[in-house]
Amino acid sequence: MKYNARGLLFDNDGVLVDSHQAAAVAWQKWAEKYAPGWDWDQPENAGVRAEDKVRAMLPPELFTEANDYINELEQASAVETVALAGAVELTTSLKPGTWTVCTSANVNLGRARLEAAGIPVPAELVTGDDVKRGKPFPDPYLLGAEKLGFDPADCVVFEDAIAGCEAAIEAGVGLVVGVSQKALASAADIVVRDLSGITFDGEELVIPDKNRLR
Repeated sequence: MKYNARGLLFDNDGVLVDSHQAAAVAWQKWAEKYAPGWDWDQPENAGVRAEDKVRAMLPPELFTEANDYINELEQASAVETVALAGAVELTTSLKPGTWTVCTSANVNLGRARLEAAGIPVPAELVTGDDVKRGKPFPDPYLLGAEKLGFDPADCVVFEDAIAGCEAAIEAGVGLVVGVSQKALASAADIVVRDLSGITFDGEELVIPDKNRLR
């Protein structure tokens, strides 16, 4: 498949890097203190900012304490993050100013996970700290396109989470590429196994047909 675009916007966790197990352990420890019996590892929680989950689950007077705790736990586990297939090869081949990462993680966690996985940290990085509303609202992808200087319609989003795909669609991007089997449950335009073999020269995105799941 070939697609004309100007910019690429990547989600991080589940698209570029695998931090799932580390995050699951962190949230399990958090839940033991603040939400006994609650299971973070559910599809509806993927791609959602930690602060939004904490705010939705606990009374306001506990927010700062509980949010600081999950941030501390996830930051400590960031070193366990590894790159997913094709992520290093693709991101290191891209021209600066043609791509960025739009992650729901806070700025310290987002940077730490990228660095641990050997993924370049783009100058236009968008984190959960940069927007008032996180995914599934379109704000992260709107800001990512703005930072690159492109219209959202000229951008392609790579996402694995349902909330992230909803955010990309609401932002009006030209193409939403779902990544991994998990993305088959999303409204992504197409779905690929991973980022292996994908190339982008600043004008043309090429996705190998053999990598497509849908």
